[in-house]
Amino acid sequence: MHGLIRSVWHEPRSPNAPRRVWRDWVLVGVLLPVALLEGVVRPDMPSRVISVGLAVGLVPTLLWRRTQPLLMVVIAFGVSGVAQVLAGGDSPESNTMIYLLLLPYALFRWGSGREAIIGLGIILVKATFSVVVDYPGPADTAAAFAVVFSVVAVGAAFRYRTRARTRELDQIKLLEREQLARDLHDTVAHHVSAMAIRAQAGLATAASRPDAATEALQVIEAEAAQALAEMRAMVHVLRRNAPADLAPGRSIADLSQLESPGQSGPSIQVEIEGDTVGLSPSVEAAIYRLAQESVTNARRHARHATRVLVRVSADDTSVRLYVNDDGDPVRPAGTPGYGITGMIERADLLGGTCVAGPGPDRGWSVTAVLPRTGVAR
Repeated sequence: MHGLIRSVWHEPRSPNAPRRVWRDWVLVGVLLPVALLEGVVRPDMPSRVISVGLAVGLVPTLLWRRTQPLLMVVIAFGVSGVAQVLAGGDSPESNTMIYLLLLPYALFRWGSGREAIIGLGIILVKATFSVVVDYPGPADTAAAFAVVFSVVAVGAAFRYRTRARTRELDQIKLLEREQLARDLHDTVAHHVSAMAIRAQAGLATAASRPDAATEALQVIEAEAAQALAEMRAMVHVLRRNAPADLAPGRSIADLSQLESPGQSGPSIQVEIEGDTVGLSPSVEAAIYRLAQESVTNARRHARHATRVLVRVSADDTSVRLYVNDDGDPVRPAGTPGYGITGMIERADLLGGTCVAGPGPDRGWSVTAVLPRTGVAR
């Protein structure tokens, strides 16, 4: 138990806490007149001036509930305790003040572990003080504490669900970097093997053809330059904490294997345009992996699709992949899935882009553009 408390105490704040958004201003704009209106239409409200003033005065705390959650809890529940004392022990009974439940939610959703523990202590002290001074009965007391703990639990649940998803996304990115590092390793090994073969050939023919050594050196120089460029890309990936293995990579020529006419589901049509000769092997492997993932997604998720088009076109500076199915129209998802996240990560590591979304007419489309050299940024 002591270790658990220490772990929670040292937990940092949730990252990327949103600042004020338009919904916050709308919420504040609605609560202010509602609080005033309740004070007018409820003649039985005890300590009317204090209750309405408290409900109106604490509304602005909602604007800072994510960026300063503990401070807002201290202000809201501290002022509420003082107001109860000024009201002679009667708890302010403004129904509008239900909005204060957003503060403990935000505290456990966005605050650090230290802030959450301190804030919860303040909330419980205030709740206990209210029960002691103005005891509402066992049923109401139990209900009040149950609501507070339920809000706290919801905030913590959203916090840890987001953290779990972030870990899963990071794992997907690491897997993509692993695959890319593997492909880059295969590229460098290809160039080094070519240099070794040319060097051996130059040595073998040097006696009978003196110019053979010069030709071999020229080839070795070109291969070495390309190998160094690929090596820099591989080191860049490995510096981002990606492991690597030694399995062989794929190329654009392997895209024909995706057609697989014997498989059930939509037919796969592969089109290759432009000059794909001389592409970096890492780019070829990336194009294949992106196309493979896109085709797999279409087979799994495209409803009533009969055809999937895979088109690769290359020019002097880049190579473009376009994958589209003719399935039912779909709406874009709010959060990209793990497969799409991995595709975007792979393209980014090679200095390119990858965009996935609903097709122009039907189905789903994926568009990726990679530089021919495939040098990672």
